[in-house]
Amino acid sequence: MRTFYQNNDGLVKIDTWRSNCWINIECPTESEKKYLLDELQIPEAFYNDIEDIDERPRIEIENGWTLIIIRIPVKSNDVKLPFQTIPVGIVFKNEICVSLSFYKTDMLTDFVSYTQKKGINIKDHFDLVLRLLLSSSVWYLKYLKLVNQNIKKAEDNLEKSIKNEELQALLQIEKCLVFFMTSLKGNDILLHRIRNIKSQKEYFDPELLEDVEIELRQAQETTNIYSDILTGTMDAYASVISNNMNIIMKQLTSVSIILMIPTLIASLYGMNVPNNLENNRYGVWIVISVSFLLSLLGVFLFKRKRWF
Repeated sequence: MRTFYQNNDGLVKIDTWRSNCWINIECPTESEKKYLLDELQIPEAFYNDIEDIDERPRIEIENGWTLIIIRIPVKSNDVKLPFQTIPVGIVFKNEICVSLSFYKTDMLTDFVSYTQKKGINIKDHFDLVLRLLLSSSVWYLKYLKLVNQNIKKAEDNLEKSIKNEELQALLQIEKCLVFFMTSLKGNDILLHRIRNIKSQKEYFDPELLEDVEIELRQAQETTNIYSDILTGTMDAYASVISNNMNIIMKQLTSVSIILMIPTLIASLYGMNVPNNLENNRYGVWIVISVSFLLSLLGVFLFKRKRWF
């Protein structure tokens, strides 16, 4: 899907390409690939790098073209991984500026709406990159709130019954947080590299740079906090599971010992040897009574030691 945007107190959608407009392409088709490589003559290596789902945030220059890759959060259709991050490439040279993503995202649509509401005009290509970084950090925080809700939901389910499904849900959330932390670190390194570009330093908006840095730091700290909480929660439930297992084993051992008492007595008096009770008409009841009393004594002792 190919869309053209131009500054007009915010990004406004236009029908055809104009000088210094922003070309946004999501999930490119073969015709759009030819448009990028043949008409705009974007380096094919840049196209292939953006296509790689594991590509890290970075900046690269080749034949006058500049490639900047950032990672943004998205909701995943995979039940086992509710959130993940994807690369978005911004490629520009002179009057041409293209953003390319191989996945459908809500962030870019929201970014356009935000510029229209606030009447923001994009000054240049680097200004667009910084604002996209700012928007991505805000979306990280949005998804982190949903992650926190999922953590609370999984904890509530674990309080009711500790099952593998609930523990696996926490593991899935932990994976999402790992992806978030890695991507945010990459975006943070990218921001510092952009700030250190000597040819652009005097053109950067200091307030915008500060806002991007603050939001990135907040997203990183929030991710670290949730990750620490989740790790502590999983360790606590692992201890609970181990403790419950010990209690069950203790109870089963107690029951086995108590049942062994009458079994031992019955075995001794059941042997085909003289035992002074073989001619007693109450011999069976005496053996049963002794076994019962010793079993009661065992139950009393175990209760006293709180093994039951």
